Amino acid sequence: MTRKIALITGGSRGLGRSAALKLAARGVDVILTYRSQVAEAQAVVAEIEALGAHAVALQLEAGDVASFPAFIAEVRNALQTHWQRSQFDYLLNNAGMGVYGSIAETSEAQFDQLVNVHLKGVFFLTQGLLPLIAEGGRILNVSSGLARFSLPGYAAYAAMKGAIEVFTRYLALELGPRRIAANVIAPGAIETDFGGAAVRNNPQLNAMIAGQTALGRVGQADDIGSLMALLLSDEAGWVNGQRVEASGGIHL
Repeated sequence: MTRKIALITGGSRGLGRSAALKLAARGVDVILTYRSQVAEAQAVVAEIEALGAHAVALQLEAGDVASFPAFIAEVRNALQTHWQRSQFDYLLNNAGMGVYGSIAETSEAQFDQLVNVHLKGVFFLTQGLLPLIAEGGRILNVSSGLARFSLPGYAAYAAMKGAIEVFTRYLALELGPRRIAANVIAPGAIETDFGGAAVRNNPQLNAMIAGQTALGRVGQADDIGSLMALLLSDEAGWVNGQRVEASGGIHL
């Protein structure tokens, strides 16, 4: 039986790393991307291979659309070299960064950075990779609980995630004839490096979020990585065009 292959952007740390390891444990091979930390990415490759799966790490600047054709050529080459295949099965658009600032304080440069990484980059990278996604494949985009509930300081970031949720529905509709399903996962607050690791390193913030969450704690990377792996699996094959929030029940 041919092994499935997942391409995960931002797969060297945090949620992407967790998803990569959870997929590898399910027997899925991985192409993961990193921005600058090549040693970190290679460490994840080693972890994946220790689980019995195969992995390759490629550099990607997720907000630089002009670099995408060269990156896609690298993906083609990796598929042919390592798997003797021309397509992969699962795309997880996970790469991202956080910008905190009120509407009054958000600069145009910050706004443009968020657009490029979280919206324009996701749109055009997905567009460029579509010919490489196999029939019956799956796409999973990453939103945020902040697209449902509102907290001061996240207007620009949350607006991008709201747009990704709409984009995902259109992907599901337009790719239906190829039997490619598309969904979006919306994590709540997670203890990772994201956003300067504030949720993990600020005890007051951590306690405040836990107090607003039905399950009484903030999330861990594996809470999300496990669900990402499930949503990309054939077990979730009839889930399509959906927003799945994984927040432990915050602001219910």
